[in-house]
Amino acid sequence: LRLSFYKKLATAKTAAQVDTLMEEIIDRFGKLPAQAQTLIDVHRLRVLSEPYGVTKVDAAPGVITITFKPNPPIDAMKIIALIQKNKHIKLAGNEKLRIERALPEARERAQMVRDVLRNLGQPV
Repeated sequence: LRLSFYKKLATAKTAAQVDTLMEEIIDRFGKLPAQAQTLIDVHRLRVLSEPYGVTKVDAAPGVITITFKPNPPIDAMKIIALIQKNKHIKLAGNEKLRIERALPEARERAQMVRDVLRNLGQPV
């Protein structure tokens, strides 16, 4: 049964599908343990970041690195504007954004990644 939920989560392609699965799990088993909630949060972030061409997110408590595929579908001017407005965000090579900010909680780091992606606008 648990394996079927993992499979459904792995194949979810939208945030709505992830939310529906989470509701189904809660209906069946009750409140999610922290580990299960983290797994769902990570997948929700993966689904959100895919259209932006994100290939990897490293989210340590002091530094977050977002790695994009070559030529991501993002307006380059939006990246420049984001870096100019936020002194804690830097370009690290051609395909990485480096966010230097002390965020001890995983949820805070995930929210920072979501905020950065949303500030980049819709993928082109």
